[in-house]
Order: sequence, then structure tokens, then C-alpha cells
Amino acid sequence: MSNLATLPKNGGLANKNTASNFPLLSTWFDDFSLNDFPSLFSSNFNTGITLPKVNIKEVSDAFIVEMAVPGLKKSDFNINLENNILSISAELKEENEEKNKGYTRREFGYSSFKRTFTLPETVNDSKINANYSEGILLVHLPKKEEAKQKPSRTIQIS
Repeated sequence: MSNLATLPKNGGLANKNTASNFPLLSTWFDDFSLNDFPSLFSSNFNTGITLPKVNIKEVSDAFIVEMAVPGLKKSDFNINLENNILSISAELKEENEEKNKGYTRREFGYSSFKRTFTLPETVNDSKINANYSEGILLVHLPKKEEAKQKPSRTIQIS
């Protein structure tokens, strides 16, 4: 959570009722910390995959996106490019059913994520490729020929 404004404790926003022995409403909220309930107030209620971490690096002829997403299969991913926006998503649905004497236990699971990236104009979008190995999704975004970094060279003085 972000603190955009600082309010004085017990101040200005609550009316004081001197005839009452109850604490002011503002003091009740001062003592109540949302940090005591981080999973309730900061969670996106997704019990499966969290938003995966991404490394993006630039090399002389390409940009490389590395995404850590262990435990998935290649077929779980959906990678799209539309109007220079690259989106990477995955969706998993799982259903387990166990039948024993007199009862049936069924468990359902659903997990998903989506990350989007605005690509620079220098990316050659017709040559983008992706590879998934050992829990790392690697997306190779080659640069257009005119945007590639040229190797340095020595210029002779005449």
C-alpha cells in the first residue's frame, strides 16, 4: 500500500465526543494494522502461479527476455504479438478426483498469468522466436539490420 497523505493521529477527521468513554473511531483505526493481514489485502486471490520474474537484456543484435516459470510445459504458454505489444501468458486447469469406499474427493485448481511488453521499433518482429527449457522461457527478439550494433573498428589517419 502507498501512503499518499499523512494524517495526524487522533486528528481532525473524527469528531470528539467528550461525553463518551469510548475511544475515537480514528484511534481504533490507528491501532488496526493492515500488515497483520497481508494475504487478505495484498493478494490477488490467485492461489496458483504468481506473476513470474523477468530478466530483459540487450545484446548487440537482439533483446532477450528470460522468464522463470518452472513446472510448465511448452503447450501451456500463449505468446502473441499485436501492435508492437508482446504478451506472454499461461493458463493451467487441474482437476483431481479420488474415489474410495463411501466417499469421493474432488479438487479443482486454476492458475494463470499474463505479462505484456511494449517492443521498440528496432525489433524485427518477423524473426521473433521462443524456447522453453528447464523452467526458463527464453524469447529472442532480433533487431532490425539497421539497428544492430556494429563492431568497433580502427580508423587509419592518412
